[in-house]
Amino acid sequence: MRHGWSLASLAIAALISTPIVVVMASVFFDSHGVWDHLVETVLGRYIRNTVLLAVGVVGGTLLLGTGTAWAVTLCRFPGRKFFTWALLLPLAIPTYLAAYSYTDLLQFSGPVQTWLRASFELQRDDYWFPEVRSLPGAIVLFSLVLYPYVYLAARAAFLEQSVCVLEVSRTLGLSPWRSFFRVALPLARPSLVAGASLVLMETEAEFGAVDYCAVDTFATGIYRTWMSRGSITAAAQLSACLLLFVAMAIVLEQFSRRRAKHYHPTYRYRELPSWPLRGWRAALVIVVCATPVLFGFVVPTAVFSWTAWRFGDPRARELFWELGKNTFVLAAVASLLSVLLAMVVAYGRRLWPAPLMRATAGVAGLGYTIPGGVIAIGILIPAVWLDHQLADLRDRLFETTSGLLLTGTVVAVILGYQVRFMAVSLNILGAGLTRIRTTLDDAARTLGATHGRMLVRIHAPLLRASLLAAALLVFVDVIKELPATLILRPFDFDTLAVRVYQLASDERLSEASTGALAIILVGLIPVYLLSRAMSGARPGAELTEEIRI
Repeated sequence: MRHGWSLASLAIAALISTPIVVVMASVFFDSHGVWDHLVETVLGRYIRNTVLLAVGVVGGTLLLGTGTAWAVTLCRFPGRKFFTWALLLPLAIPTYLAAYSYTDLLQFSGPVQTWLRASFELQRDDYWFPEVRSLPGAIVLFSLVLYPYVYLAARAAFLEQSVCVLEVSRTLGLSPWRSFFRVALPLARPSLVAGASLVLMETEAEFGAVDYCAVDTFATGIYRTWMSRGSITAAAQLSACLLLFVAMAIVLEQFSRRRAKHYHPTYRYRELPSWPLRGWRAALVIVVCATPVLFGFVVPTAVFSWTAWRFGDPRARELFWELGKNTFVLAAVASLLSVLLAMVVAYGRRLWPAPLMRATAGVAGLGYTIPGGVIAIGILIPAVWLDHQLADLRDRLFETTSGLLLTGTVVAVILGYQVRFMAVSLNILGAGLTRIRTTLDDAARTLGATHGRMLVRIHAPLLRASLLAAALLVFVDVIKELPATLILRPFDFDTLAVRVYQLASDERLSEASTGALAIILVGLIPVYLLSRAMSGARPGAELTEEIRI
């Protein structure tokens, strides 16, 4: 019976890894001249913009996330408790929604520039104004929205650090800020790299924001090559280049650490010190913490709220019943299936903790590092081949003409979500299972319980909170996901995210504001849960695995 769970885990890992293998194998196929055309015309621009965007966003999020995490963890100033949870709020804003809101607010015909011209009697050529639809604009927008990934990782690392090393640094004459740069920051490097890696993946996977900001990257190139040029092979080859770029960045960082270790000198923790800030220092920290919250959450939410109230989508009631139903059904099915598959993989690893099973769990969690557009291409290639094989077989057996079963159906969309978000469920449930003592399994087996019965009667009730958290996070991720949904969805099947993207692409931001506001409100749910989890983590106590995720 134990090997049955292990075989099921291997089968799930094989299914999840198939799109990745297909994308990497596409470099050996002929694209009938499309790839050569891309190399001669746009590939250089894709590489340059992707690298510059990634470097700029990772640098910006490290600066914002690490600085604010250190301030709210080890400094005492007015508003500290508020900023502890408020700094998580931009997580509720999808990056493409931030691009839509700031473009509408800061464009030439927007309210800001209109007010400037009216107040100071200026003409178009009388003043300079930053361009949002540009590479620097995209870097700023991405940094404001994605820094909470680094903030979460950095705050968790600072909360876990031993007081001893900080006290020793102070006795050696280091100020709090020098102690931060010389001691705390190097010790937190693995966590910062983990947060920055998530930022890198999200940046490379983002399509809606870079497309709307008119920045050509691999994400936009993959979508256009497939949709406009009709070459799935060339799109897969672009995806392989993107995968190699992300893998190279991660390998270079790991090589830079080489044999460096980041152990704490003791496992005896006391309450972390809290350095009081007064005067201009307190005012400066308040401004630093308030800036990303203001521009990363308050401004976009206010723009969509005002626009939706004044204008909004005139067909909201008519369309949102259908779109809301499509979005809810997709998210519910995808989240439930993701939790079930992740439970099988995690439980199989618990029953047989061999290197093969650990590798299986690692493969099943690879999808989160892969952009949605890449996953979509990796699914389409085998799905089209399998569809044609099944259609030919059915036509020969029943002498009827039949359509495709997987391509352009909801089945392909659900599969894409599993590949993309399996890691979220797997990490949470795996962490939950590690907190359940194996002595419970031993006691149940002595009473004659099978492995399946143990999972249903013992582990599932103990994992109720983890199951709920995993399903909720995947649910919200599916609601916000755009590239894979755009490529894999049926032609007559739209979601809230797709509707917002289509309206924004047609410059109908007033109508798109209603759907955007709905997405933001739904995204606040996991932010609320994360803020409660972090506020419950006392300094010096061991953090739960959910917070580390």
